[in-house]
Amino acid sequence: MSSKLRAEAVDELLYDFSRFYILMILYEGPVHGYSILNCFKMRMGKEVSPSLVYPFLQQLEEKGLVRHTLKAVGEKEKKVFELTEKGKELCRGLFKRFANLVAVAIEPNLYVCAHCGCKVYEGGYREVIDGEELTFCCMHCAGSYKEERKFSKKARVEKNRKKENLRHG
Repeated sequence: MSSKLRAEAVDELLYDFSRFYILMILYEGPVHGYSILNCFKMRMGKEVSPSLVYPFLQQLEEKGLVRHTLKAVGEKEKKVFELTEKGKELCRGLFKRFANLVAVAIEPNLYVCAHCGCKVYEGGYREVIDGEELTFCCMHCAGSYKEERKFSKKARVEKNRKKENLRHG
């Protein structure tokens, strides 16, 4: 694939991601176009072109996924866009699919806390216990895990001692 084709593919991917992110902003609640531009820049650290945002909002409106109302903002009237129920349903489906994709991508990088079983993506707390390196979500879970092991060990020793006493007694 030539570098020009690769660049076009990346541009298309970013374009699609930008539209996806616009849907995320709309899902949070009613917003006017200028707020979408600002929110996008603030959260993504990248500007999105009004020539992408406004035609996309119009497409969504034509498909019945978004509606707008006119609201007075200072001396001007601005279009405030919000998702219709159909638009919210679409977003929930998209978000679920995206979450599944992200889960597949990060699953190999997840660790499971040896104590509570929660999934840890980055960091976590590692400790070697009885010669085995274990991952915990935090040092408190590591402490609880060690306490439980100590308690279990004591219980096993006591149980074995009672068995021995019964056999010899």
